[in-house]
Amino acid sequence: MELAQEIIKGNRTALGQGITLLESTLPEHEKQAQDLITACLPHSVESIRIGVTGVPGVGKSTFIEAFGKLLTSQGKKVAVLAIDPTSERTHGSILGDKSRMHELAADKNAFIRPSPSSGTLGGVANKTRESIILCEAAGFEIILIETVGVGQSETTVSNLVDFFLLLMLAGAGDELQGIKRGIMELADALVITKAEGDNFQKAKNAALEYKRALHLFPAMENGWIPQVSTCSSLENTGIADIFETINRFDAQMIASGWKAENRKQQNTYWLHHIIKEELGNKKYQLLKANNTLSDLEQALEKGSSIYELLATL
Repeated sequence: MELAQEIIKGNRTALGQGITLLESTLPEHEKQAQDLITACLPHSVESIRIGVTGVPGVGKSTFIEAFGKLLTSQGKKVAVLAIDPTSERTHGSILGDKSRMHELAADKNAFIRPSPSSGTLGGVANKTRESIILCEAAGFEIILIETVGVGQSETTVSNLVDFFLLLMLAGAGDELQGIKRGIMELADALVITKAEGDNFQKAKNAALEYKRALHLFPAMENGWIPQVSTCSSLENTGIADIFETINRFDAQMIASGWKAENRKQQNTYWLHHIIKEELGNKKYQLLKANNTLSDLEQALEKGSSIYELLATL
């Protein structure tokens, strides 16, 4: 498949075309998209998948641009999958993150793709998971997924990423109640943004409050202690520390075997999710009852792609 070969070579235009194909709702594109995923899957590079979330106005795009520029300056290849709210009229992306990250968008080691959420709950686009596979096949070793910032339903993103980064504002009245507890419980790091000028001390105080609040949460099953820090994307302070935290997390999770196990569990989650979505709940329950689902899970572990397995049903 020519498109797959171009993506594997690192052609960013082909990568964009591949993601467009995945997002297409035309029936004739469905088989092509599945073939593309199957062709790209064996070529995925080792990566760190990072979810970046936070309420609207927290500065996600500004943070991602500063963070992405730091990574590309170190020779890293960075892909940003930015999930934008969907226009009810055009069904396209409303905000267009590419225009808000113009410096990073121009970087040859970066790829930015805004995708409409298409009304999907979970703060992620329908095809985000498949887009990650294409980005990894194109050689991008750090994948940033910027979510809509819609609330508790956004926890779906945790089934896509290795590291979950929650950005917060100081003085938003949420410090002690722990904004959206469901998301806070999933965060591997919590960062108070806009720690500059008059806001600097407020951000430091908020970080202390959150550190105290996190002690009330149950310990994470992977043994990681969530980190709390502050940063200023405008003054470029605290950004390098966040990457250091992510690298430390990644090394710890690889060494313990948790990263591989977590990815395996995520694949199983998406297998179940896609079967329900594509074939309906009735068929899903039938597959579950006759143990077909268990067979599919075993085949998935051995390296089959979800779409190869779907084709057998």
